[in-house]
Amino acid sequence: KKIENQTNRQVTYSKRRNGLFKKAHELTVLCDAKVSIIMLSTTHKLHEFISPTTTTKQLMDQYQKALGVDLWSSHYEKMQEQLKKLKDVNRNLRREIRQRLGESLNDMSYDELRKLTDEIDESLKSIRERKIKAISNQIETLKKKVKSANDIHRNLLLELDARQEDPHYGLVENAGDYHSLIGLPNGGHHVLALCLQPNPPSFISGGGS
Repeated sequence: KKIENQTNRQVTYSKRRNGLFKKAHELTVLCDAKVSIIMLSTTHKLHEFISPTTTTKQLMDQYQKALGVDLWSSHYEKMQEQLKKLKDVNRNLRREIRQRLGESLNDMSYDELRKLTDEIDESLKSIRERKIKAISNQIETLKKKVKSANDIHRNLLLELDARQEDPHYGLVENAGDYHSLIGLPNGGHHVLALCLQPNPPSFISGGGS
């Protein structure tokens, strides 16, 4: 009966499969037989053995010949039907593309021409809406950049006014504690730093007394 434990079942499958393939190889070598084995595990993994002297297709052809059947005819017919449908779809799409380019219009009826006109108008409407949206996004981005530039300019003017009113504005006694006053926008390399140097010591030369 079926082995319920999944691990034990997989181990048994692997061992029996290898044993079966070994027997098939022995039949091929000892008896010059053509052997083909196709196995699918519960995990849908394919395992296959085929005698070195043949191929799976050759063996299947011999199988069909021996039984007098054609395993591929129904599948081939379905493939032909599917191919025909795909060709029809491709032909219709090509015709629609030519019509939208203003070609192949002579065979179209009035209703077809009217439908084509409506479809083109709808397409143009969608394109215009997409274009307007793209332009609006660009305008918003430029507005943000202009606002940022104006803010920087206004701050610089405030700094300049403050310096004109107070000559000592922004001066520091310890440059190590105050690295910079103004960082220019857009990653500018120019940084203004001011340092107030201490008054040099005054030397008084005394007269000989």
